[in-house]
Amino acid sequence: MAFSKKKWVWMPLSFLLFLGLAYWLIGKIQYRLNLMDVEEYAPVSTLKVPEHLLTSAKYPFVDVHNHQFTMPIQNLDKLVQEMDDLNMAVMVNLSGFRGKYLEWSLSNVNEKYSNRFILFMNLDFEKLDDEGWPNETLTMMEEAVKMGVKGLKVYKTLGLTETDNEGNRIQVDDPRLDPIWAKCGELGIPVLIHTGEPAAFWLPKDKHNERWLELKQYPSRYKDPEANPSFEEVMAEQHNVFRKHPNTKFIAAHLGWFGNDLARLGNLLDEMPNVYTELGAVLAELGRQPVTARAWLIAYQDRVMMGKDAYNKEEYYTYFRVLETSDEYFDYYRKRHAHWKMYGLALPDPVLRKIYYKNAIQVIPGIDASLFERPDN
Repeated sequence: MAFSKKKWVWMPLSFLLFLGLAYWLIGKIQYRLNLMDVEEYAPVSTLKVPEHLLTSAKYPFVDVHNHQFTMPIQNLDKLVQEMDDLNMAVMVNLSGFRGKYLEWSLSNVNEKYSNRFILFMNLDFEKLDDEGWPNETLTMMEEAVKMGVKGLKVYKTLGLTETDNEGNRIQVDDPRLDPIWAKCGELGIPVLIHTGEPAAFWLPKDKHNERWLELKQYPSRYKDPEANPSFEEVMAEQHNVFRKHPNTKFIAAHLGWFGNDLARLGNLLDEMPNVYTELGAVLAELGRQPVTARAWLIAYQDRVMMGKDAYNKEEYYTYFRVLETSDEYFDYYRKRHAHWKMYGLALPDPVLRKIYYKNAIQVIPGIDASLFERPDN
């Protein structure tokens, strides 16, 4: 039986279509077999540029943002040796808590290393509806300062998860907290306050979110806009507190979460001379914008302090390299915070000194200035 014209045309076309589909399927299979999770992908750069691998800071420094949760019972000898290796003269432990825990921490520190550690206390803001509020808390603050406390640390739970007796979210600028901020000014101690989280934590968890990996690894860090106050809302509450209490010094933790928008942070510092900031856990924001960040740190050199957050000796090395060298295209130490590369800022020595220790001495009382008084400093 003779083939029709249609069959003569469609047979080769069908065969070509089959081959095309087979080729596409083979390609997909090959791709799937070579598929690699972004968490595993860690290419080694072939770039050849000068490297300056630093393990010690050029100048002694104060780490104004650290957490040592076992300080009441901690053997501090090993920690102090590591601090010496890093050229860390003073560590500020923001997790001093209160009551007996605070007393035991101070006792342990004062036994051998009274000039190497500064302790900040922490308060329970959910007591703001209790009968003794605020007088009992104010008295506790006064006694803590007499014992040697040098500041107040406020955790991010204020403004996000802490509630009053009615179950309502306690806003950072709740008027019931005003006596606390005012008392800090009266006592001459700063408030290091962590408000909110990175703005990306409120954004959709999709391929466009640069903190996607962190939200994948730590799903609880996602801030569902339907269940949480917005980023702008909680940050505005923090700024209201700064404005309302000009006689109190505030240290906005983590570059105030504006490390990705330094112009906005600069405007905030311009408006409020009682506000300072620090670098804890946000170095990656500066390391990816070396031109802008260097100029900004020089312009605001009197308002920024060295801070690290979670303690890990080796992770300080990246801080030193970013702040002190002009190295190019090197890794940050935590991929979920920065899948991008770092660049050194090569800050001038006078700026380094201010960030490393001079600003902290001006803001935090009780730092032993003799630890920094060397001819080369």
